[in-house]
Amino acid sequence: MKKYLLYIFVAVLFACNNENSNAVKQEVENSNKVLTANDIIDKSIEVSGGDNFKRSSLKFEFRDTYYQALRKNHEFLLVRLTVNNKDSIFDMLSNVGYERYNNEAFVKLDDSIAKKYEASVNSVHYFSVLPYGLNDNAVNKTLLGNENIKGKDYYKIKVTFNAEGGGEDYEDVFIYWVDKSEFKVDYLAYSYHEEHGIGLRFREAYNERYVNSLRFVDYNNYKPEDNTMSLENLGKAFEDNQLKLLSKIELENLEVQLINNQ
Repeated sequence: MKKYLLYIFVAVLFACNNENSNAVKQEVENSNKVLTANDIIDKSIEVSGGDNFKRSSLKFEFRDTYYQALRKNHEFLLVRLTVNNKDSIFDMLSNVGYERYNNEAFVKLDDSIAKKYEASVNSVHYFSVLPYGLNDNAVNKTLLGNENIKGKDYYKIKVTFNAEGGGEDYEDVFIYWVDKSEFKVDYLAYSYHEEHGIGLRFREAYNERYVNSLRFVDYNNYKPEDNTMSLENLGKAFEDNQLKLLSKIELENLEVQLINNQ
């Protein structure tokens, strides 16, 4: 009987050793894996809240305007509420499209004006939950390499958009600097079309906080003094103090509720 129990113990011990060995081997293999842009963004989304964004109700204020976002699986409703005297203007963007209401009355808008309002609403909500959203079908990601900013090492990732599904501003180009150790987005930059050419912005994240498991940050919003500077060089320009602070992007009175998907 003792001999039989000894055989069982040895067999279990051998299995455990194999399992531990395989786990260590897998960990070593993962640590040596060359990460792609998709891998890096996946990790960044995960540490920022992951799938909980897909079942969330968010409320916040930005520049004295009220915003609310409801996301459930692949459905979403993004709202902006502007109070003008006694009127409440609701801009609502969902899977169905964009609509505007004045109090409870539907407002018919020309397509050009509607697209402008839609882009404005989407922009605030888009920036509020980054990097969530960077795995949408219309998003293209390219790893440009590594860059050191303020003594920290970052993955540098370029993001472009397809015309189909990329929204009104699909020609905008973004760069994200993702911390190589924590996989959090500390900086981002983007180029956009404006009346007299291409505009450039660089944002520095600060005031990180987690609200009900979701990560939020505020931003210092910069622009280059030199309009001929390239988007790819904005990180170095920030390092060299060549950017001008324009504004602060601050989300106030944040509330988060997680929704049961059942």
